[in-house]
Amino acid sequence: MNEKMTRKPMGRAGSLLVSLLITAAVGFIYFYVSLPAINPQSGDFYSFLALLCVVYTVSVFALSVKPANDSVVRTPKEKLKDWFQFVKKSCLPVLILFAAVIVVAIVGQIISMPIFRASAYRELLTVQTGDFAADVAQISFNEIPTLDRSSAEFLGDRQMGTLSDMVSQFEYSNDSTQINYQGRPVRVAPIAYADLIKWFTNRGNGLPAYVVVDMVTQEATVTRLSEGMKYSFSEPLNRNILRHLRFQYPTMMFATPEFEINEEGHPFWIAPRVVKRIGLFGGVDIQGAVLVDAVTGECQYCEEVPNWVDTLYVPELIMQQYDYYGTLIHGFINSILGQKDVTQTTSGYNYIAMNDDVYMYTGVTSANADQSNLGFLLTNQRTKETHFYTAPGATESAAQASAEGVVQDLNYRATFPLLLNIAGEPTYFIPLKDAANLVKTYAMVNVARYDIVAIGDAVPVCEQKYIQMLTDKGVTKVEALPQTEAKGKVAEIRTAVMEGNSYYFIRLQGEKVFYSLSAAQNRDVVTLNVGDTVTIEYAQPISVLDHEAPPSIYDGYTLQINERMTVFPRNE
Repeated sequence: MNEKMTRKPMGRAGSLLVSLLITAAVGFIYFYVSLPAINPQSGDFYSFLALLCVVYTVSVFALSVKPANDSVVRTPKEKLKDWFQFVKKSCLPVLILFAAVIVVAIVGQIISMPIFRASAYRELLTVQTGDFAADVAQISFNEIPTLDRSSAEFLGDRQMGTLSDMVSQFEYSNDSTQINYQGRPVRVAPIAYADLIKWFTNRGNGLPAYVVVDMVTQEATVTRLSEGMKYSFSEPLNRNILRHLRFQYPTMMFATPEFEINEEGHPFWIAPRVVKRIGLFGGVDIQGAVLVDAVTGECQYCEEVPNWVDTLYVPELIMQQYDYYGTLIHGFINSILGQKDVTQTTSGYNYIAMNDDVYMYTGVTSANADQSNLGFLLTNQRTKETHFYTAPGATESAAQASAEGVVQDLNYRATFPLLLNIAGEPTYFIPLKDAANLVKTYAMVNVARYDIVAIGDAVPVCEQKYIQMLTDKGVTKVEALPQTEAKGKVAEIRTAVMEGNSYYFIRLQGEKVFYSLSAAQNRDVVTLNVGDTVTIEYAQPISVLDHEAPPSIYDGYTLQINERMTVFPRNE
């Protein structure tokens, strides 16, 4: 026989059945790895359907090929006709589905474009106008975060090295979230398995701890759990937090889950539910969240999240929605050509803790993105309540450059600014770091006048220098500061020379504070003796000093306002 020896092709029913099994297997693997939401508003859903159609068609075609027969010569036209017949009988419904998927995806993209739905995009974010001095309370020293994210994660990672029983098995995850925890601004992050082998040997007990970094005191602590966290990003299989959410809620779309702890210190994953409000794919927004217990995996979907949840709307989403709000103010064409009244957010953001919530801060500049801000936004990350504050002045990057210029001989790098209310003035607070990523000093830069820059090795010192500069430049008036006086007998006198000036520190009987007097401004102080009765007038500091905080925070620093005397806690 001249006919080649080839396999006998499967029957039509057999090839279809095997093709379905192959398609199901490939689909399961793809779904398990990529985790697409079974939701018509998810772009991944259409990619998943298209893949299934392609796999099925290729499988049917491969299993239905006829054996070669040298005795039969077929023209290309005949082969093409046979192929069309095969498609019509076996794959036409699948190909129709494939074409429908492509058409729906393209049409969905078109009808969701801002050029057709400019007003809808602008209404994604409601922006109210606020009064900065009235809305943003003056923050006390024990509430001012002095670290940025990279510095906090550096301290968290370094803390892991002190745990001899964990360091070989676990590592810092570098996946921290800034929250308010028991009234303190902190960053929390879970630890992670060091590698796949460490996961295999420790997965039964889970992750035994998480790391808390206090953003004010710069203290990092490892909090051990009585029962380990079984659900996290470092789990490779079913207990991976993303896979666990997808199996529990196959149709929901989620933003990246954030790690948080409640007021009792119990760990959770907060997975914001993503919805598309414009057309098929446009207008990304958040509607509630799924709270996942990191220990047990128990899930609860909440339309209104509990008050202890701080991160629902991430800064990137808020900034994207404001950019729609600011650029589409007079329609899509104006956002491209005329750009009348067009505004946009600046390139960075930071966080402010107020009223037991975390607020995202970012600047607002013109469409030209020049070196001046028109104002700034504050958005509650739990409720998305957003206020715009008019404050013409320097951008964050200009303020950073101004602060670095004062300490250019030390090569310190400025972190992204934090916006504070100092003496009623919008002020950039900027920690400055050395090459080792450690905060070494602090700067305060006035938003409206970024030539006013104060530097201090401690926050209280920096603030008082800044307030003095505001007074000297005529921005604020010293007469507006509250005045008070202290009377009594001198119980203790100490002296020190700082920056070439002599200072006398006087404590009165029955008090635990020292009054700082400059000999250059108060010459009578050099004649004082213990037991003398005195009356001391002084201006109270603008910020509220926390007298319950460790006295060493203020020890050795003179807080002056207009060359008057002020108070700091005694170092017992």
